Amino acid sequence: MSLRLKFNLMLILTTAIGLLAAGIVSYDILKRDARAEIMQSARILLEGALSVRRYTVQQIRPLLRQVKTDEFLSQMVPAYAASQVIQGLQQKYSEYSYKEAAINPTNPANRATDWETDIINWFRNHPDQKELVGERQTATGSSLYISRPIRISNPKCLTCHSNPADAPKAMVARYGSTNGFGWKLNQVIGAQIVSVPQALQLSNAHRQFYVFLGSLVVIFVLVGLVLNLLLYRYVTRPVALISARAEAISTGDGSGEELDMKGDDEIASLARSFNRMQRSLNNAIKLLNETMH
Repeated sequence: MSLRLKFNLMLILTTAIGLLAAGIVSYDILKRDARAEIMQSARILLEGALSVRRYTVQQIRPLLRQVKTDEFLSQMVPAYAASQVIQGLQQKYSEYSYKEAAINPTNPANRATDWETDIINWFRNHPDQKELVGERQTATGSSLYISRPIRISNPKCLTCHSNPADAPKAMVARYGSTNGFGWKLNQVIGAQIVSVPQALQLSNAHRQFYVFLGSLVVIFVLVGLVLNLLLYRYVTRPVALISARAEAISTGDGSGEELDMKGDDEIASLARSFNRMQRSLNNAIKLLNETMH
């Protein structure tokens, strides 16, 4: 096995190990960055919904209460206002969703599905937890969700949701007397749930991973070619010349020209030493021939 073949085998082995290690580390980093970006998008959407709720409670509700009407104005309900704003966002980003899901909601549109009910029950069983993050499969692929509990912390809320007799007649007329009642103070009655698709960010992460890994492969190939050229120029070619000259001298041909190698490296030093040996051997043979004659 030649020196170049041994060198290239070691180079291929170390390159493969390096690419594997770099691939594992970079893929993990890119995947974590993609998940962090998804989380950031979900939190922005959730905070936007919360801002709409606060705006509704602090500014819209007081104004609408001054309106004299027998109709129930949904616009003064924070959950309704937040849902309407998110629905406007969904016209352009249909994969994003926001829902204030409840097990016993006033508006049937807010009734929790099976997986949303599991989240609400989780918050009921973990009263100290303020947030739950998870993943689920949807028709468009994997989706990440962030949820926060909806807890009755304001006693004024019970005016509308304790029993139908005390609730505004306009609200009962619109939604009926069977839904959204029986709530209790400090009870978790639902959860705010934001869902954000992961397909786009994960696709970008995969593309970046392939570009990065492909770039590393190209770099390693170029480095390998350069190293092979340097190996040939400064190691294998000079060694081959020295080997060929040594073979010729061993068969009695000491008339060849001396090796012309310049430099201060080990190969050049070996060539100079070989030239001195060749001169010494030629002188010794010449002296022996003269003595014999």
